[in-house]
Amino acid sequence: MVRRRVPPVTLALIAIGLVAGGLWWWAVLRLLLVPGEAGPVEGAVAAGGWGLSLLPVHVAASSRRPGASARSVTKASRRRRWGAGSAPS
Repeated sequence: MVRRRVPPVTLALIAIGLVAGGLWWWAVLRLLLVPGEAGPVEGAVAAGGWGLSLLPVHVAASSRRPGASARSVTKASRRRRWGAGSAPS
């Protein structure tokens, strides 16, 4: 079995994500279970996390081919794969 080292930056990002997710769940559960004692901080954390969850839906790339209906200003070139031969011109 091969053991691979995980970079410290990746571990830190995972830890930050878990802490942020835990804080969001804490705020949501506090708002649901004891709404009279929950303050504006819990509301802001819950609303902010909910808003961030919608972000990938609105920022997702279009599935249309570039240039199908509107011409793009720049085109990305494809990387050549070794042994794949030449690309069609």
